[in-house]
Amino acid sequence: MKMSKRYAESVKLVDKTKEYEVKEALEIIEKMPKPKFDETVELHVKLGVDSKHADQQVRGTVVLPNGTGKTQKVLVFAKGPKAEEAEKAGADFVGAEELIPKIQNDNWFDYDVVVATPDMMGVVGRLGKVLGPKGLMPNPKSGTVTMDVTKAISEIKSGKVEYRLDKTNIIHLGFGKVSFGADKLLENYETIIDAIIKAKPAAAKGQYIKSVAITTTMGPGIYINQK
Repeated sequence: MKMSKRYAESVKLVDKTKEYEVKEALEIIEKMPKPKFDETVELHVKLGVDSKHADQQVRGTVVLPNGTGKTQKVLVFAKGPKAEEAEKAGADFVGAEELIPKIQNDNWFDYDVVVATPDMMGVVGRLGKVLGPKGLMPNPKSGTVTMDVTKAISEIKSGKVEYRLDKTNIIHLGFGKVSFGADKLLENYETIIDAIIKAKPAAAKGQYIKSVAITTTMGPGIYINQK
């Protein structure tokens, strides 16, 4: 596959044999030639755990101090007063059973996060096979199954992100935009890494953080020296 000129120029800025300090890596990203859109800066953390074991799962949420740079659309499953509360709190979509056929049959996924009140989980559970693979299923651990819909919506809108292991024991997530600059991205990075370190399962043995890399949407990976 032919490398684009812009990607080739970005690659020249990165020493593949080196692990960089985070600030240095973010400053390299600032120097890379820019595409026509504001790229997301992504974090990829490989952990020394086995996600097949329930006691070695790593999952949680954290509110980034500088947000993600992306406006999250929130769908809330709620009824009555809680539905009204969700609307007032700024939910993009609010509904109940009537949304099931729209999601199942019409492939409606015009939202980034799904929140549900506990009494609605029987309804939402019917969407498990559709929402689960997309990582959209509400979960008490991520604060998306809650009676406090106002707080949930507020946190999501202000930059709350969820981190979770994939099947290869890697956490992937976006933690800001290139336009944020190195200092703001560094604050977001440190907030996430601290949360991941604190989430270390008691059952995890040996080296916990195996490798850390950051990349932009269209750019090369940069390995980080994360002790």
